[in-house]
Amino acid sequence: MVDRLGRAWRVIATAFCFAIFGIGGLVLGVLVFPLLSLMLWARARAQRACRRVIHSTLWGFLWLMRTLGVLDYEIRNAERLRRPGLLIVANHPSLIDAVFLLALTPDANCVVKGALARNPFTRGAVQATGWVRNDSGGVAMVDDCIASLRGGSSLIIFPEGTRTRPGAPLQLQRGAANVAVRGDIALTPVVIRCVPPTLTKGEKWYHVPRRRPRFVIDVHADVSVAQWVPQGLEPVKAVRRLNHSLSDYFSREIRREVA
Repeated sequence: MVDRLGRAWRVIATAFCFAIFGIGGLVLGVLVFPLLSLMLWARARAQRACRRVIHSTLWGFLWLMRTLGVLDYEIRNAERLRRPGLLIVANHPSLIDAVFLLALTPDANCVVKGALARNPFTRGAVQATGWVRNDSGGVAMVDDCIASLRGGSSLIIFPEGTRTRPGAPLQLQRGAANVAVRGDIALTPVVIRCVPPTLTKGEKWYHVPRRRPRFVIDVHADVSVAQWVPQGLEPVKAVRRLNHSLSDYFSREIRREVA
């Protein structure tokens, strides 16, 4: 009986959190971001200010979910994400992985699906922050990512491009590897684990697990391109080699048990 009541509460609390997220997105997009853009005429300054607003509000959103008992989480080596100009790459087991990374990274750009720019709840954030859309084309997207990193902003990329299907092997796209190789930029891997799984690919929001899920966000040490790619390889082969090494790395780390 206690388990059933707890699960029923988490369904209600999850619905409430999703509603708050949607309303918050509309308020930021309609009121806050346009006001910041008017106050800060320089586009780059306005984008940075909007990113910091998102950083702060998502910290509040995580606090809300934990307080209501929707989930619990542990952040390991969070200080590594407070440095500027990081190329942050992470696996993608859950719908809210980006929430964690944006809340942990003060000035974060992010590669997002083009559909988010058409969603009324997220459109304002995508436009105001200058997040990189993955439908801008391969070369253009890579150039935009490198330019953002060289400008001092960190960049979050989920190399899979979408959430991992439970039980399926990782299938990484080459966008992150392209940015790292062509920009000669080190990777900052973040391994995300969630036990029991929740908000996975194809799962409805109200299908909450029997017990409260616990996220572990583990920020690993930087990995330079030279650590995984032999010198002298032409860019195309270097990207392929780096992407393969990154896939092996995440597959190995995900299998480690969470202490």
